[in-house]
Amino acid sequence: MALGDEDLGGKGETPVSAVPVAGAPGGGQLQWGGRFGAGPDAVMQAINVSIGFDRKLWRQDIEGSRAHASMLGSQGIIAAADAQAIDAGLADIAAEIEAGKFEFADALEDIHTNIEVRLTQMLGDAARRLHTGRSRNDQVATDFRLWVRGALDGVLAQVKDLMLALAKRAAQHAESVMPGFTHLQTAQPVTFGHHLLAYVEMFSRDCGRLSDARARLNECPLGAAALAGTSFPIDRHMTAAALGFDKPTANSLDSVSDRDFALEYLSALSILAMHMSRFAEEIIIWCSSPYQLIALSDAFTTGSSIMPQKRNPDAAELTRAKTGRIFGALLGLLTVMKGLPMAYAKDMQEDKEPVFDATDAIFLCLAATAGMVRDMTVSVTRMQALAGSGFSTATDLADWLVRVLNMPFRDAHHVTGRIVALAEAKNLDLPGVSLADMQEIEPRITDQIFGVLTVEASVASRTSFGGTAPANVAAAAKKWLEILT
Repeated sequence: MALGDEDLGGKGETPVSAVPVAGAPGGGQLQWGGRFGAGPDAVMQAINVSIGFDRKLWRQDIEGSRAHASMLGSQGIIAAADAQAIDAGLADIAAEIEAGKFEFADALEDIHTNIEVRLTQMLGDAARRLHTGRSRNDQVATDFRLWVRGALDGVLAQVKDLMLALAKRAAQHAESVMPGFTHLQTAQPVTFGHHLLAYVEMFSRDCGRLSDARARLNECPLGAAALAGTSFPIDRHMTAAALGFDKPTANSLDSVSDRDFALEYLSALSILAMHMSRFAEEIIIWCSSPYQLIALSDAFTTGSSIMPQKRNPDAAELTRAKTGRIFGALLGLLTVMKGLPMAYAKDMQEDKEPVFDATDAIFLCLAATAGMVRDMTVSVTRMQALAGSGFSTATDLADWLVRVLNMPFRDAHHVTGRIVALAEAKNLDLPGVSLADMQEIEPRITDQIFGVLTVEASVASRTSFGGTAPANVAAAAKKWLEILT
């Protein structure tokens, strides 16, 4: 049986009013106007209005409303003709917004009311039946989940594109030797491909976190109403399926008050941004004059207003800086949510802007980072020259003493340290120290030692699983390319 508009409640649990609002298109109404005798003060309207940012949710709001109307008609809660008219009207509104012909009104506060008022202008009473069995509390929770789910899918696609760019470069440079660092001091030689694949591993964990967040998000709050559910015989499983959710949320209070999905999304973005910031820092170092390991083209650098020779890696620097905005979004939303009792509170209006801003920032940083990976020119010769600096094959010398002379590693470490000190005193690199000088420190050393002191020999020897040996790197790059293409 078709029911009337008994459950046309507005924001929270208060009813829709017929009080006209100045400035609303077609004499629109404030959802909570019937509770008050006059319109809001200008300051109250300014702090309360959200249409300036939540208009981003228009697609999701229309999608959710169409699913809700279809369910209401299927359940006989509203007439089938009304459900069909609502669906057609919402499709027309979507077309208006797409074409830029929709008039958004601040007086109508948010995207939900803007769309509902326009639908009422078009359909009259049929439109007023749409809000049966729901509240703006579950409506906005559903819209926001749909938006974040779409953003997650977009971020995942871009992360995989960045991983692909890195894996391709790693395959090209599986044998290109570079200095490996700890404490930003030369430690042991590695290959450039191995270094790039370290970030592929990092970003793969980001994909896992994003995918996990999406899986936990994918429950539908629609039909939880204001906080307690509804007395109408709605089918929440039907609307959940129509909107691509795995199932409806299980508790009506939790449904409208939960923003864990947004917090988890921002947390995953923060770790992802941190990884990109670390890579950006390395790009900045590699591009600097003392290193000159890579160069970026004009596409990802800028010049100086006074120094004509400068080429500044600004894309990397801004990627590093935007990480702060993303961290701030997470901390801001955590702070908003930390003291809220059940169920909905208007504080939650502050949940969307940080998510929108962080999403814009992460998309830009991902595009810039992938672009820099594809753009960079790698100086293999310079990398190889620096790879042997700082006595980077000292560990190989110690390992030789252990392997060939059966020396305990701690003793080998001590002997190697003395040889390094001798080389430093004579301003030599390790391969430049004579056999006689080494034998003064450890008489059993033979000329075989020189076979392990080159950077090429060093990286070739690192064949343990996950090591930097070129064969390992080539195999790992191939594996990732097969996964990502």
